[in-house]
Amino acid sequence: MINIDELENFLSKRIAQLRTAKGVSARDMSLTIGQGAAYINNIENKKTLPSMHGFFYICEYFNISPKDFFDVDSAAPEKLNEVITDMKALTPLQLDNISRVIKDVKK
Repeated sequence: MINIDELENFLSKRIAQLRTAKGVSARDMSLTIGQGAAYINNIENKKTLPSMHGFFYICEYFNISPKDFFDVDSAAPEKLNEVITDMKALTPLQLDNISRVIKDVKK
């Protein structure tokens, strides 16, 4: 079972990671999601936790699902979702070619 301190640490680090990757300040993100200027900064500095409603706004801001938020193996979940959406329109042969390219890049 996860304790509140672990959750608080994870939330603050994950929001900071995703926000930094998006290249936006904590203040700008706070204002964009309709909160006070220090809202995200307070979460990242573990002064507060978002409400469930606030958490959903944060996920929406990053264009990710709550599941994506907790997927720590994905450093760029928004981009991954975009690629997956694009790949759904490919033919099996095109997917096979993409798969080979990915495997080659990973070497």
